[in-house]
Amino acid sequence: MKRGKKYLEAAKLYDKNTIYVVEEALGLVKKTSFTKFDASVEVAFRLNLDPRQADQNLRGAIVLPHGTGKTQRVVVIAEGEKIKEAEAAGADRAGDNELIEDIAKGWLDFDVLVATPSMMGKLGKLGRVLGPKGLMPNPKTGTVTMDVAKAVEEIKNGKIEYRTDKVGNIHAPIGKVSFDVQKLNENLHTLYQQLIRIKPNTVKGAYVKNITVSSSMGPGIKVLEDSLKS
Repeated sequence: MKRGKKYLEAAKLYDKNTIYVVEEALGLVKKTSFTKFDASVEVAFRLNLDPRQADQNLRGAIVLPHGTGKTQRVVVIAEGEKIKEAEAAGADRAGDNELIEDIAKGWLDFDVLVATPSMMGKLGKLGRVLGPKGLMPNPKTGTVTMDVAKAVEEIKNGKIEYRTDKVGNIHAPIGKVSFDVQKLNENLHTLYQQLIRIKPNTVKGAYVKNITVSSSMGPGIKVLEDSLKS
């Protein structure tokens, strides 16, 4: 792959063969970011998982202590008082059948969709629209719930979803380049500890193969797992 001049200049600031302790790795992510905008910082966990096995197809959500630096647009599908609760909690839009029809017609101006269990049957017909975009509510991520107010508040306060891809890796945002290293570190620790807690019992051998952090369009910096264990 041909790399741009700015990427190649950034790549000179670190050794791609070195595995860095987490604080140093995150410092290098900030240093090697070359975009004019406040780039996102992401982590990639290469895990020893086989997503074809049901118990190894990990999926869930967690609230990062310092959020991601991105304001999520949250829409809630509910009825009656639950609509008012969602709006009071800060939902960007909440409604029932009319809102479902708008989505069916192509309105997708949101990042996260929350629904009450009773409305999931009506949302089922939108599977082909919402599924490929990762927007279908799911109980595993807390987006199918009766407590819509709590769901909206958590998402607005930095809740992220994670799931294994086809080869068992997990990618997730942990903040912005403008965050200081300590905040990025605490967010990364929180996600790492969650993945360790949900390690499937059927995994044989090393669970975490490697960890890489990077900024938007920036190079990947390898992280020493032992530096995340404390």
